[in-house]
Amino acid sequence: MAFNDNIKGAILMSLAMASFTINDAMVKLVTDDLTTGQIMFIRGAITSVLILLVAWRMKALRPLKTVLQPWFMLRTAGEIGASITYIHALSKIPLPNASAILQALPLAVTMGAALLLGEQVGWRRWSAIAVGFVGVMIIIRPGAEGFTAASLLVVGSVITAATRDIATKKIGPDVPSLFISATTSVTITIVGAFLIVPFGGWNPVPLDDLGELAFGSVMLFAGYQTLIMAMRTGEISFIAPFRYTSLIWAIMLGLFLLGDIPDIWMLTGSAIVVSAGLYAFYRETVLQRRRLAEIENNLTVS
Repeated sequence: MAFNDNIKGAILMSLAMASFTINDAMVKLVTDDLTTGQIMFIRGAITSVLILLVAWRMKALRPLKTVLQPWFMLRTAGEIGASITYIHALSKIPLPNASAILQALPLAVTMGAALLLGEQVGWRRWSAIAVGFVGVMIIIRPGAEGFTAASLLVVGSVITAATRDIATKKIGPDVPSLFISATTSVTITIVGAFLIVPFGGWNPVPLDDLGELAFGSVMLFAGYQTLIMAMRTGEISFIAPFRYTSLIWAIMLGLFLLGDIPDIWMLTGSAIVVSAGLYAFYRETVLQRRRLAEIENNLTVS
């Protein structure tokens, strides 16, 4: 793949992470006024309209029976779980802390792929996974004064999001990404509507909160699209590390927009998680090159 394609893919991945993190910041801004169910419902409704319009224009819609595929349903369940836990956690802890814990997601996906899909993971990547989760423990500090139970909600979000990503790998290539995004967004909207009462009922929605959620919805949609474009433009091994740029955005937005000042524990834990993730990506790249070299040697011999 051309070097320029990798650069484009890296830029698109960085834009995707910026979009997702801005969306998180918008959600964080309204958590004092609105419940988790309200946020899921309002943001989901706006996002669903955007995605459905684009999916319809691009003829990416499929029969509803498609969503009944087991892996599709598991992916949707994972997305719902990730949304509930992460949005609720954002109402309790600073954005940079939540984002820092979420950086363990690639490591969780690697672990899940090994345990559930039988993918080969060597001792080096298992070590990286273990080190990464030590970093998570440093961030959440169980038993420390800075610990909050909401931190465990983000860990739950990592687990459910990893389930979502693993299930996504098993969905057939004949199912368009836009259709997956559209049906997931609609489902989250419906679930959000059902959660309004259990999470405290319907609060009045100030106009500025509605505007922030609308802007967040646009950013969420932009994140979905640029992420898909990134994965289809550059080599995954090259662009995947740029996922960690979301942490930079989270720290900046937390500091200048939300007034959240990261402490030394959060920064130390984040550095460990990111370093472990980058090493895991590096090992995956090395293994992929070896596999390609073996295939080429076999073809040459034959």
